[in-house]
Amino acid sequence: MNVAAKAPAGSAYLDRYAAARARLDAGAQPWLAGWRRAGAESFRSSGFPTIKSEAWRFTPLHALIDGDFSVDAPAAPFEQARLKGITFGREAGNRLVFVNGRLRDELSSVRQLSPGIELLSFAEALKSRPQLVESHLGKALGLVNHPFAALNAAFAADGYVLHIAAGTKSEAPIEILWIGSGAEKPPVYHPRNLVILGRGVHATIIEHHVGLCIGSYFSDSVTEIALGEDALLRHCKVQEESREAFHIAATGAHLAEGAHYDSFVFSIGARLARNEIHVALGGRRSNCRLNGAYLGRGEQVIDHTTFIDHISPETTSKELYKGVLDGRARGVFQGKITVRPNAQKADGQQMNRALLLSDKAEINSKPELEISADDVKCSHGATAGELDDLSLFYLRSRGIPEDEARRLLVEAFLNEVIDAVALAGMRLTLEHNIARWMAPA
Repeated sequence: MNVAAKAPAGSAYLDRYAAARARLDAGAQPWLAGWRRAGAESFRSSGFPTIKSEAWRFTPLHALIDGDFSVDAPAAPFEQARLKGITFGREAGNRLVFVNGRLRDELSSVRQLSPGIELLSFAEALKSRPQLVESHLGKALGLVNHPFAALNAAFAADGYVLHIAAGTKSEAPIEILWIGSGAEKPPVYHPRNLVILGRGVHATIIEHHVGLCIGSYFSDSVTEIALGEDALLRHCKVQEESREAFHIAATGAHLAEGAHYDSFVFSIGARLARNEIHVALGGRRSNCRLNGAYLGRGEQVIDHTTFIDHISPETTSKELYKGVLDGRARGVFQGKITVRPNAQKADGQQMNRALLLSDKAEINSKPELEISADDVKCSHGATAGELDDLSLFYLRSRGIPEDEARRLLVEAFLNEVIDAVALAGMRLTLEHNIARWMAPA
């Protein structure tokens, strides 16, 4: 008996939004329309990943796949006054604000930029700097054949582009604020972002993803980063989406000789969140530091997945992720370090630690090393445990209430990774978020 092959999960997604894709392609240059079509074809072939895929076996996507989202949700109304209290304004000199994936010029604040610095929306860059976009778009090796990167390519319409030419003086941090405000029908948006730093440039980007609605929405973002020789990028991200939101983000970074990528991710929101980072240490002496902290409760699933590829000699990578889980929350950490045959004297260090506040909470850790060179120094590890009873008893014996004692111990557990954040204003905000999360309901 012949049984028709079952279409990959996600084929219906493309069919449902075919009209939106047609509109995007109709106004696009041939190279861009071809890139979008290739993304759609790749996603139609693969579909949404399932737990049969090794990279996704701890992160089931049933609720996301079953969601009924709209790519044509009308622009959501949003007033300037609502920005108060949700930005890192003290740190940022320039700010782009997106609401449901669309740039809002009237909410953004871009001051006079020095010559050599371009900060544009992706939609504007396609019009005014098409050659720059074409030369960097879709080039991150780690995102080739990635299902959500392919889906993003099929529908990418907006996002941000930061280009800083070689020799340009560093400026104040740049803030990118993503606001999910919901709509009559749950919206989906696919931001595409490019960060290109020339030789010797130092820059800081602060991303804040915040949900200001009760309902669901789906953010599928892709960021591609190209760092020139001796360039340095500090990339700080706070994920504080709505409790019913889905947040899937993939970052691919390529580092030239002597370049440094410093990433920090703080995850506290979303029903399901996955932050995936691919770093290619392509030049001699290039190095990266990936740090993260996460807090989950209820039925949340919070996934941090990293891939670091030591391609050249004398490259260095350091990773530390720490999480606190309560209720039935599930944390996922997957970290793979690859050292290629030519990458002699590579140094890769990786650690994930989780604190479980409930016997129903769960952490899935999968650290992995793949080493093809013989002169290297690499290590990885993962630990999980509960609050220390002796420490809790000690604090309570000094008259500290139990809730306060638990908060102090959680803060102490996360301090190692929070203290590594370079921006003092951000550290204060993160500490406030931790205290708010620990406060009695």
